[in-house]
Amino acid sequence: MSNALTKTDYNFPGQKSVYHGKVRDVYNINNEKLVMVASDRISAFDVILPEGIPYKGQMLNQIAAKFLDATTDICPNWKLATPDPMVTVGVMCQGFPVEMIVRGYLCGSAWRAYKSGVREICGVKLPEGMRENQKFDEPIITPTTKGEIGTHDEDISKEEILAKGLATKEEYELLEKYTLALFKRGTEIAHKRGLILVDTKYEFGKHDGKIYLMDEIHTPDSSRYFYEEGYQERFEKGEPQKQLSKEFVREWLMDNGFQGKAGQKVPEMTPEIVKSISDRYIELFEHITGEKFVKADGEDLNKRIEKNVTDYLTK
Repeated sequence: MSNALTKTDYNFPGQKSVYHGKVRDVYNINNEKLVMVASDRISAFDVILPEGIPYKGQMLNQIAAKFLDATTDICPNWKLATPDPMVTVGVMCQGFPVEMIVRGYLCGSAWRAYKSGVREICGVKLPEGMRENQKFDEPIITPTTKGEIGTHDEDISKEEILAKGLATKEEYELLEKYTLALFKRGTEIAHKRGLILVDTKYEFGKHDGKIYLMDEIHTPDSSRYFYEEGYQERFEKGEPQKQLSKEFVREWLMDNGFQGKAGQKVPEMTPEIVKSISDRYIELFEHITGEKFVKADGEDLNKRIEKNVTDYLTK
């Protein structure tokens, strides 16, 4: 397989600083633009796994760019250009310290909480008698704090966000409005591809006093998809759903005794495991975009990215 890009250390024209996130490396250019490099790192349970996944960064970046372009009528977003398959350049925003998580179905961490007896998540009350993967009557918003690297994101309610001054009432209402409208659009696009957009997250920030959608959207790192075909039958039988998301990585880790807790060790990521994860990401890319995935030249990823971004910034 191609090399995986797990580390970057560029010095772009006008570069002021760099932030290395769990998956993305973000370069500040003159406090005006951000160069966001989608690496091939993969994280689960807020832990960066030891092996990179070839082509993952390219897939995430290209899916996000496609969805950002498909939602500009709903709200402004930060994207200016994609000068490289693994890079998006956009306007610099002051991010809200919360992630807007929206759920159409009861699954994942919400189901794990529900199963343990929890009936209220982020201030949203959940009815009794729900089952795993059941559709909510209306999508629910369950925000989390945006943790620094190495810290876990914490559930937070609308009331707590307002009380802590993380957003004003007017700002939060707009964040909710954008979140639901974006989720509706993502759901419609997924439906055309025979998929169900189960849940996802959005990040927002402010630029010149205006709220912008930032970061990636509707990618397998930030979203969970089910196959529409057979959903109802599997649900009625209580069988696991066939899904396209990063959940299969979490499940593999849990099956091998790892949930990000102290003292636990990440299981060995063999070349076969790495290839299977890469193949699953390609499968999702092709399903959600309806396009064949074209692998970019992977010989020297760092050199290619540096040239493409520098050419863009100096043109």
